[in-house]
Amino acid sequence: MTTPVEQVASLRIGSVESVSPSQSRVVLELDAPEATALNAGVPTAFPRINNYVLVPNEGSALVGMIVWIGVEPSSFPKRRGLKDFDLVDLPFPLRRMAITPVGTLVRRQGSTHSEPALRFERGVNRYPSVGDAVLLTSPDDVKATIESHGSDGRVAIGRSAMASDAIISVDPDKLFGRHLAVLGNTGSGKSCSVAGLIHWSLERSLETTAGTDKPDYCNARFIILDPNGEYGSAFDNLGKPVRRYRVTLSDEDTSEEGGGWLPLRLPAWLWNSHEWCSFASAAPGVQRPLLLQGLRDMRAGKTIKQSHHRKALRLFQSFHALIASHIAEGPGVYGKFPGSKNVGLLCRRISDDAERYKQGDGDCFDALLGKAKDVADSRDSSYTDRKTGEFKDSYDPFSETDLTGLLSVLGDTLNACKEVLGEEATEDQPREDAPIQFDVSQLPDHLKQLAANWKSANAAQFADFLAMRVQMILDDQRLRRIITPDQMPTLAEWLENYVGANNSENGPVCIIDLSLVPADILQMVIAVLSRLVFEAVQRYRRFNGVELPTVLVLEEAHSFVRRSRDEDAETGFATSLCRNTFERIAREGRKFGLGMVLSSQRPSEISATVLAQCNTFLLHRLVNDRDQEMVKRLVPEMLGGLLSELPNLPTKQAILLGWATPIPVLVEMNELAENQRPRSADPSFWDVWTGQQKREINWQAIADDWTN
Repeated sequence: MTTPVEQVASLRIGSVESVSPSQSRVVLELDAPEATALNAGVPTAFPRINNYVLVPNEGSALVGMIVWIGVEPSSFPKRRGLKDFDLVDLPFPLRRMAITPVGTLVRRQGSTHSEPALRFERGVNRYPSVGDAVLLTSPDDVKATIESHGSDGRVAIGRSAMASDAIISVDPDKLFGRHLAVLGNTGSGKSCSVAGLIHWSLERSLETTAGTDKPDYCNARFIILDPNGEYGSAFDNLGKPVRRYRVTLSDEDTSEEGGGWLPLRLPAWLWNSHEWCSFASAAPGVQRPLLLQGLRDMRAGKTIKQSHHRKALRLFQSFHALIASHIAEGPGVYGKFPGSKNVGLLCRRISDDAERYKQGDGDCFDALLGKAKDVADSRDSSYTDRKTGEFKDSYDPFSETDLTGLLSVLGDTLNACKEVLGEEATEDQPREDAPIQFDVSQLPDHLKQLAANWKSANAAQFADFLAMRVQMILDDQRLRRIITPDQMPTLAEWLENYVGANNSENGPVCIIDLSLVPADILQMVIAVLSRLVFEAVQRYRRFNGVELPTVLVLEEAHSFVRRSRDEDAETGFATSLCRNTFERIAREGRKFGLGMVLSSQRPSEISATVLAQCNTFLLHRLVNDRDQEMVKRLVPEMLGGLLSELPNLPTKQAILLGWATPIPVLVEMNELAENQRPRSADPSFWDVWTGQQKREINWQAIADDWTN
C-alpha cells in the first residue's frame, strides 16, 4: 500500500519555473510521460492541450489548464543523481509547458486521506511558487473539478474526453438565469445544442417530479423565436403540449407536420407609444404629441363620434350648473329685469348650441333644442326702438316651472351623451401605453379630427402625413393578419397563449415560427413580442412578489439584435427599437426571472451590450476571424489559448465556459434523437442529383401561395 507521500511523488511530472497571474511556466521532468501516463490510475493521454494539472499547496491545490507545450534548449542538462557541471555540454533540450490557473481544488472538511472528498472553487487564493511540484490529475481529481456541485437539480449535457470522460452537467438556474450565448458557424451543431439544452432540462424536470405527488409536473416556460422555421416538430415527443404559432393564409391549419399550428396574432392595440411613434416615423414637433393624444383617446374609447359628444357634454354641463344656480338663488334672479333678460338670452344660446350639435347627431339634442326654444319664445317680449330703429332683446319674468322644466331636459341630454361616451364620461384617461383594446382602423381619421382642433396652425398638414403613414401600416397585407386579426384576443388570452397558462398547463414550450414574416417587418414583430414578454414577467413579480422563470430563445440573433451602425438610419427605426428592447432585457431581465438564450453564427454582428450581459458561453466552431476576436474580448484573457481551438472544433463539440460551469471545459454534446433535432441538417445534394431522394415540383401551387 502506498503512502500519500509516495502517491504524490508518483504523480509528479514537473516543477514551476515562473509565475504570473495569468500564466505559469512549467519545466517537465526527464521521466515525465511523453504520450500516455500510466501512473494516474487509468491510462491518460499526457501531455495534451486543455488537459488539467495540479499544483499542491497548503490544504488545497491550484488547478491549471495546459495552454502551451514545447521544447526549449537549456544552457545545461538536467541530470538526476551525480551532477558534474565541470563538463562542457551542448545546449540540452527540455520539455516545457504553460498553464493557466482556473480554480482551486480543496478538501472538504472532515475528509480523510483514504477517502478524500474534494470540491472545486472558482478563483485562486494562493499562487504557486517557483519550484513547486506539478502533478498529474487522477480521475477523482478531474471528476471533483468537473462535477463538483453534485447532480441534484442539474442537467447532464455531454462528456469531456479531455477530462477523463467526466459527465458535464449544468445548473439551469445559472445557465438560463444569467443569459446564455450559443455561438458557432452553420453546421457546427449549434441548433441541436439549443434544442438539446431545452429537451434535457425539461426531461430532467419531469424525472424529478415523477415519484412525487405531482407526477409529470413541469412549470417551465420556453418561448422560441424561430426565424427559419426549424423547431416546429422538435418537441413533439416531449409528452407535453407544445404551443406553435406562425403566419397563416387562413384561420385553418395548413401545417405540413399534420396540425397543431395556430395563427400568429400581435394586435396593434398591444403596441406602446414608443413603438407606434417608431413604426409611424412620427416627428417630435407636432406629429408625436398628436399621435400620443390620439392613442390616449382611442384607448379611452373616444372615437370621432364620441369626441363630438364629449365637447357637447362639457358645454351642457356648464349650462346645467348655471340654470341650477339660478333656481337656487330664487325669483330675484330670473323674475325681473335685468335677470329675466339674461335668462332669456341663456335659453337662446342653449337652443342655438343644441341645433349646432344636432347637425352632428340629431337624436341626442332634439328634445333640448325644442324645450329651450319653447321656454325662450314663451317669455319673449323683444321690440324695436322707435327712436333708433334698433331691435331690443327683452323677456318677461320667468317662473321656476320654466327653469325646472329646462333643467330636466338638460339632464336628460347629459345622460344621453354619457351613454354614447360610456365609461369615458369621467375625466380620468388611460395613458397612451396601456394595452387597452380599441378599433385601430379608426386611428387615422381620429388623428385628422384632433388636428382640426389643435393649437398649431400647421397641425392639419402634419396630421395628414402622419395619418397616411399609420394607414399604410394598417393596409400592409403582410401585417394585416398579424396586427388586425378578425378574432381579436384579450390581453389575458394573449398572455396565456404566448407566455403560458397557470402551471404551464398548455405546455412548457411556445414556438413562434417567423419564417413567413417578411424581413423588413420582422424586427417590428419581434420587438413588440419580446417587449410584451418582458413586461409580463416584470408585472408578475410586482403583483406577486416573486419571479416567474421564463426563457426567451433567440435563434439567429444577429438578424434582429444588430450592432449599432451608421446605416441604421436607412433601415428605419425598427432596427434600433429591436436592439434597444433586447439590450433592456439583457440588462434587467434577470431581476424579473427572464433569461435569454442567444444563438448566432455571427457574434461580431450582435450588439456588444447584449453579448456582454451573457454570463455563460457554449462555443462551437467559429472560423471567421472577426467572430473569434469578438468572443475573445468577452472572456478572460487567460482563456485565450483555449479559444484558439474554435476554428478546429468538430461537429457536436463545444467549449463551455462561464457562470454555469465551474471550469472551462471542452464538451462533446449528448446525442439528440433524430425526431428531436431542428430541421437544420445539411441538404443532400448528391442523393437528389442521383435520384435516391425524390423532389417533385409544383411551381403553380407555390406561386399561388406566394401571391396570396
